[in-house]
Amino acid sequence: MGSRIPAHAGRHSAAQGALERDASIVRLGFEIMRSMTGFGLGEAGLGAGRITIELRSVNHRYSDVRVRVPSELMDYAVLIEQLGRKTLSRGRFDVSVRVSGDVLSTPSIALDKARALYAALCRLRDELNPKSDISIGDLLAAPGLFSNNDPALDADLRQAIEIAFTNAVKDLENMRLCEGKSLSAQLAGHVQHARSLIDACHERAQQAAPVFRAKLQDRLNRLLVDARRQIDDSRLEQEVALLAERSDVTEEISRLVSHFDQFTQLLDSADQVGRRLDFLLQEVARESNTIGAKSQDSELSHLVVELKSEVEKMREQVQNVE
Repeated sequence: MGSRIPAHAGRHSAAQGALERDASIVRLGFEIMRSMTGFGLGEAGLGAGRITIELRSVNHRYSDVRVRVPSELMDYAVLIEQLGRKTLSRGRFDVSVRVSGDVLSTPSIALDKARALYAALCRLRDELNPKSDISIGDLLAAPGLFSNNDPALDADLRQAIEIAFTNAVKDLENMRLCEGKSLSAQLAGHVQHARSLIDACHERAQQAAPVFRAKLQDRLNRLLVDARRQIDDSRLEQEVALLAERSDVTEEISRLVSHFDQFTQLLDSADQVGRRLDFLLQEVARESNTIGAKSQDSELSHLVVELKSEVEKMREQVQNVE
């Protein structure tokens, strides 16, 4: 997984080009969905030492890259964050960098900055707690006091970071691919069950429609008799048909079928489909609620409750799809 850096300068642009090529492979080389959860580890040799980068990703609505580096690499935190924002897509990414062995030469101290910082600390001490001591250790803990002005080492270090980061991204994406494959299979199973429930809803709605129509007509007849009023048969049939139409769920069921057709197509897509899948499930939930509100049949209502439960399970899983 690691690579050793040759000891000569002028390779930053080449390493950056390799990183971009590998990133494009990572982004475009997969044919199925990816999960937003994963772990990746990348290494690169540098002199007698090694740079190790760990990548951890979890679901997130946008792209959020957070970097942790040891104090001796603080000047490279921005570089690592830029690599993350350029290479990584949707999700929250925690990037941890470790250094092992003799990677860096003895750093120099920015003396002017150290003197100014110490003077400021003394003034603050005199104002807040005059009897306290300020140790050199307290001063050296401040970031930005150490620097390495060796251009050759800086170029080697940047290249090692880029290679380690690229290796970590590859490892991370392989895991996200495996997780995505499992998610896709689980969602496909949920879709199959949801389709069977929709078919059952359609069949039950057709069976219940004439029963509801007969009950409605009987109820209206009894109400008219009780009120000692008469209405012609055509008008009565018209009113019954109007009320029955308001309880018809054919359109909602057709839209549910269409939504799940689109959902199934997206499961086979290599694009970032998480948000589109979530939107489709919101629409499925809305149509299911409409069917439940229109339903005048207890068995149909039970089927709708089961469908909504299945959709909720799918929405929980879709939150983790990139």
